[in-house]
Amino acid sequence: MRKNNPKHRIIITEICLLLIVSIFSGCTESNITNLESRGKNIICFGDSITVGFGAQEGQDYPTALAKMTHYPVINAGLNGDTSSEALRRIDTDVLSKDPLLVIVEFGGNDFLTKIPLEETVKNIGEMIKTIQSKGVMVAIADISTSLVMGDYGKEFRRLSKKYGTIFIPGILNGIITDSELKSDFIHPNSKGYQLIAHRVYRGIIPYLNQNSILRRLKK
Repeated sequence: MRKNNPKHRIIITEICLLLIVSIFSGCTESNITNLESRGKNIICFGDSITVGFGAQEGQDYPTALAKMTHYPVINAGLNGDTSSEALRRIDTDVLSKDPLLVIVEFGGNDFLTKIPLEETVKNIGEMIKTIQSKGVMVAIADISTSLVMGDYGKEFRRLSKKYGTIFIPGILNGIITDSELKSDFIHPNSKGYQLIAHRVYRGIIPYLNQNSILRRLKK
């Protein structure tokens, strides 16, 4: 009788796991670019919302996300950063950090300083293309809400579909209208950032799971 090859059993098990992840991921997109990204770190690339302005040290959303995902997470946020300024630091702050996934969160300062939406969209598109050219997955964290920046949300979703990124909608929904979740008029407090972390986690974890399985199948 022919014995089953243990290696074959492992491969079959991995394929079954991938199918299970795909089924239970729900409405995940199937055309995410660079789903097999080979990097090590999750890079949170953004402005003061990513930095964690308004919360105590260590209570920013990237720190909370690291605890949820058990992946190394690097906070590459910069207070007051616009999309054009961020493009100038993408090599040093993102691409040089061995990224597996880059979470892009920009637009708020562009809106506040009246940078044309078309310019913001162009800059974020350039970010996405630059990151993806290195074989890295990208997620867009949408900071628009039902009250403000609605046009930004529509454009961010369009960019996501165009380039095959993960899309995380409305990370500030219900936060900027709730004084118990804010530190000032715009920025969340520690509770608000914890909520953002949960929203980001739910948005990215199906793809991290798929990435993990695909990488193991490639070994």
